[in-house]
Amino acid sequence: MASKEHFNFLELENWLNQHHVTEIECLVPDLTGVARGKILPREKFTEDRGMRLPEAVVAMGVTGEFPEEGPYYDVISPMDHDMHLRPDPATVRIVPWATDPTAQVVHDCYDRDGNLVPFAPRSVLRRVCDLYAAEGWEPVVAPELEFYLVARNTDPDMPLKPPVGRSGRSETSRQAYSIDAVNEFDPLFEDIYDYCDKMELNVDTLIHEIGAGQMEINFFHAHPLGLADEVFFFKRTVREAALRHDMFATFMAKPIAGEPGSAMHIHQSVVNTKTGRNLFSNEDGSPSQEFYWYIGGLQKYIPAAMALFAPYVNSYRRLARFTAAPINIQWGIDNRTVGIRSPISSPAARRIENRVIGADANPYVALAATMACGYLGIKNKVQPSAECKGDAYLGDYQLPRSLGEALELLRAEKDLASVLGEAFVTVYTEVKEIEHAEFMKVISPWEREHLLLHV
Repeated sequence: MASKEHFNFLELENWLNQHHVTEIECLVPDLTGVARGKILPREKFTEDRGMRLPEAVVAMGVTGEFPEEGPYYDVISPMDHDMHLRPDPATVRIVPWATDPTAQVVHDCYDRDGNLVPFAPRSVLRRVCDLYAAEGWEPVVAPELEFYLVARNTDPDMPLKPPVGRSGRSETSRQAYSIDAVNEFDPLFEDIYDYCDKMELNVDTLIHEIGAGQMEINFFHAHPLGLADEVFFFKRTVREAALRHDMFATFMAKPIAGEPGSAMHIHQSVVNTKTGRNLFSNEDGSPSQEFYWYIGGLQKYIPAAMALFAPYVNSYRRLARFTAAPINIQWGIDNRTVGIRSPISSPAARRIENRVIGADANPYVALAATMACGYLGIKNKVQPSAECKGDAYLGDYQLPRSLGEALELLRAEKDLASVLGEAFVTVYTEVKEIEHAEFMKVISPWEREHLLLHV
């Protein structure tokens, strides 16, 4: 049988039969990265079924709200047209925690004329990958995804706390890279690795990060679309495994006050498809012009892309000075204080790490956006600033400080819209405005504590 990368529908059906699957979860990632879709009995899952969902299902905010009017409806029909969903056979995975043999398959979204729906996250990433392919380039990425384990919390007004480990105690101090701290949650991580193995996810190293109860998982480098699918599946897997161990797993960018935030660092490089050579290195092993232009593109366009990398009001709490998160778009070699880092590596493995992106970002959108910045840098030959060889935290803020500011910058940046698609940018920014307006209706404990009797 062919590898899953090249599965057709017949081979998909053979795979389902071999695994004695009785149910199919037909999944579509929405703008927030949430899995939408339908569950079908195995016998109803056929190539000509023509499964459909309303267009707006992939284009709503994290609160489930839609805009009531405005440019959103210049893209999405107010008549609530259907999307036609087609399974991508390469994405089929077992659902390892299901009672009955169940498969999950990610679907692409098409309109009635057979065109990809331009505002669906997977469509946006496909669009950017196609631009690379047209140049004879193959992008290679490797995400590093941080997350927190927290005690069950059923009251959103109560702060989150680290969970109780097998010792019967919660972490009260930071345990960066501690093996013993990871071992506190051995039963959970055994389940996570078992689930990942059964789902054939491309996970590599697990480490304890800086925060109390904060972990990081690294993925092996691969093609962006497949890895975005894997991050999508992984988030779902970790949340499910944590629930089974009486705790929550969260990918919020800043879930706990006083603790570091959670990032999704993305290592990226580009391969010449004809020669197989890393585009970032010259034949003599020195950094190429494309390496510097890619960095220049990230520096020029990251501020405008911040609403895609930091998609919620909470996201901007992470980006603070001296908190293991960048505040600017300086770049440097082997420098973790900058927003754009190039790790020490061989010429063949030379790569660039975008450290700005939060763990709360939609993996499809974040990968599309960071690759769009680099693509524009190479195409427009954008020169970077001088390398930062000191502490970038001592420099000025160069990133938007709020979601509202970030949305203004994204709307104004026409180059990014030309790569990601104007329809996507319109729908995304309109949805995020609704989320921002909802947040602004909430009065926080800080306001009651410091303003109630003092102003």
